[in-house]
Amino acid sequence: MGDFDFLVGAWDVTNRRLKQRHVGSDEWDEFPATSVAHRFFDGAGSFDEMRCPTRGFSGSTVRILDPATGLWSIYWMHSRRGILELPPVVGRFVDGVGTFFADDTDEGRAVRCRFIWSRTTPTSCRWEQAFSTDGERTWETNWIMDFTRASTG
Repeated sequence: MGDFDFLVGAWDVTNRRLKQRHVGSDEWDEFPATSVAHRFFDGAGSFDEMRCPTRGFSGSTVRILDPATGLWSIYWMHSRRGILELPPVVGRFVDGVGTFFADDTDEGRAVRCRFIWSRTTPTSCRWEQAFSTDGERTWETNWIMDFTRASTG
């Protein structure tokens, strides 16, 4: 069984994105999405597509486990850009919480990026993205996705 097996299936997603990053804003943009996730390599790989119809874009994530290190690499793709975003965030699950990091840039500045997967149950889970511009002393959470298992109707 893979760490991301909890994500397999169809989800309704509530997105909350910070309207402005790096300025101390607390104003959020909320919008719905749907997501469908699959596993491959007997759980050592995961793929999903998220559709955001009110925002006119889709995104996809590919996650792959390095069996030698036990670390996951998570790659993001965005329909508006049409490229595999690099670098991936890398990390693992400990006590049911997945934490993943990358050095990246945002709006022209160097950032440390952190993803957290938490609150995983058979019917819900949460993903959060945060950036640090001060060497991980402080973090600004800028995107939160709350997943609820979609009804199979």
